[in-house]
Amino acid sequence: MSKKIIVIGSGFSALSASCYLAKAGHDVSIYEKNDTVGGRARQLVRDGFTFDIGPSWYWMPDIFDKFFNDFQKKPTDYYQLDKLSPAYKIFFSDDVITIGDHMDKICEEFERIEKGSSTRLRKFIKTAQENYDIAINKIVLRPGLSPFELVTKETVMRVDQFFKTISQQVRKDFKNPKLVSTLEFPVLFLGAKPNKTPSFYNFMNFADFGLGTWHPKGGMYEIIKAMRSLAEELGVKIHTHSPVEKIIVDNNKAIGVQVGGEQVTADVVLSGADYHHSETLLDKEHRQYSEAYWESKTFAPSSLLFYVGFDRKISNIEHHNLFFDTDFEKHAQEIYDEPQWPSDPLFYVNFPSITDASMAPEGCETGFFLVPIAPGLEDTPALREQYFDLIIKRFEKRTGEKVEKNIIFQESFCVKDFKEAYNSYKGNAYGMANTLLQTAFLRPKLKSKKVENLYFTGQLTVPGPGVPPALISGKLVSELIAMKN
Repeated sequence: MSKKIIVIGSGFSALSASCYLAKAGHDVSIYEKNDTVGGRARQLVRDGFTFDIGPSWYWMPDIFDKFFNDFQKKPTDYYQLDKLSPAYKIFFSDDVITIGDHMDKICEEFERIEKGSSTRLRKFIKTAQENYDIAINKIVLRPGLSPFELVTKETVMRVDQFFKTISQQVRKDFKNPKLVSTLEFPVLFLGAKPNKTPSFYNFMNFADFGLGTWHPKGGMYEIIKAMRSLAEELGVKIHTHSPVEKIIVDNNKAIGVQVGGEQVTADVVLSGADYHHSETLLDKEHRQYSEAYWESKTFAPSSLLFYVGFDRKISNIEHHNLFFDTDFEKHAQEIYDEPQWPSDPLFYVNFPSITDASMAPEGCETGFFLVPIAPGLEDTPALREQYFDLIIKRFEKRTGEKVEKNIIFQESFCVKDFKEAYNSYKGNAYGMANTLLQTAFLRPKLKSKKVENLYFTGQLTVPGPGVPPALISGKLVSELIAMKN
């Protein structure tokens, strides 16, 4: 039976859920506070330069394929997808590692760094591929309702991998610190330190080395445009500039929302907004989780971001570049253990115009710089400027490219902006980390346990942070709603 469903927010998970719910015949309306859809996946266009404000890595292409296939579509119906070659570069203090677009090239690079390491790498990635198959086809498709969802024949045989960490596994097989950093890097997408992340999550290494790194022409926002187009084809109504002020509950049932001082009724309310913020839209007696609960959780980092237009092409860099030329452990400690502005941060730089000329004016370069930082930090213009100066000088030193005088403009985005733009808890960028005690059924629930017909989706619930998990989260919650309604 068709239901009227209100969806709060329009990020990847909210758009995903909206498409599935509309396909099932429901009357779906999205209410988005900002002027464009996409949640954290937005776009900055200035003076001919195009920046993805949010996600910039296209990993796990099979998940995008599965999403569009569920609607008898494919990604290429909406956007052009290119595999990056090389996938990315990692700059160390005394060397540069280039990650190629297939395993043979990657193995050659590992051998260059440490003789005999390619044999161990192929074995490591084979295990990662097996874990990927189990994770994607078994575990992440469960709605996080029960611990028994984790119990399968395959996971029982790998139970030790849930109690060992990524760091322990990587360091057992690889001794060179550069190779260790290279293999520990992908789990940072899960929002936690490698020594706090179960080794089962090495499936992210297969996502990296096995499936490769891709780029949708025009940037990651092309995926949002594709999903919006699909949603509207399916009949979803989208309202931007429409912040939800309250979730209305009557007799312990969600019956609608308040937008612009007006009540909009619905049979089901689904929030794809920040989970903590979503619960503040409820009266206290209807909230599942206390402030103490949220305070006790390990959140993924926030980010200091810079969007920079350069007036010339830049050499010695790739589309994706990681600067691991300082102490990884110290930076991680300053994010998770003793939250503070990092003394000597690692950082990431994205130059999409290296492979996609549409993203910068002719002869120019689009640069996106990201420094991971602890959520909840003080955020001032002076601090932003201090860190921009620091990373530009490090960038110049490691690449040999003098670029500071070639900057046309730079814009920044940090903790304050994450809070203001996305109602993000403590200004986090990636949601709640996937640690052992914050995995699957131990994450905030898709369905409210206090209010009927109220649901949640996104990176703070299952499966976790990242764009592909957000697509899956939308599907999982739509299936839960279908079971109840």
